[in-house]
Amino acid sequence: QVQLVESGGNLVQAGGSLRLSCAASGVPWTIQQPNFVAWYRQSQGNQRELVASFSSSGSDYRDSVKGRFTISREDAMNVVFLQMNSLQSSDTGVYTCNVRFGSGHDYWGQGTQVTVSS
Repeated sequence: QVQLVESGGNLVQAGGSLRLSCAASGVPWTIQQPNFVAWYRQSQGNQRELVASFSSSGSDYRDSVKGRFTISREDAMNVVFLQMNSLQSSDTGVYTCNVRFGSGHDYWGQGTQVTVSS
């Protein structure tokens, strides 16, 4: 069983930056690599949306965060990061990480709150 724990969420002013982390327990990724890692967010009253992902095809971002957010992973630490720059009030929400393995196992964290004040 893999557990994901997000951290780094905070209250920040518009234009500021945050770095989210998602730490995974279980088999080291240097031994068993996930084939897909991603960050989703859900703002109040809205459905959860994919923000950024990283797979064998490379990284992908929703249009509204392109050029501002960067997803990365450190397999030696079983961690996925989301660097968020030039934050806007529309970036406010609960950010949740998702990790999938080729075995079909799919794991989700509990989320971390990001609030951007204008």
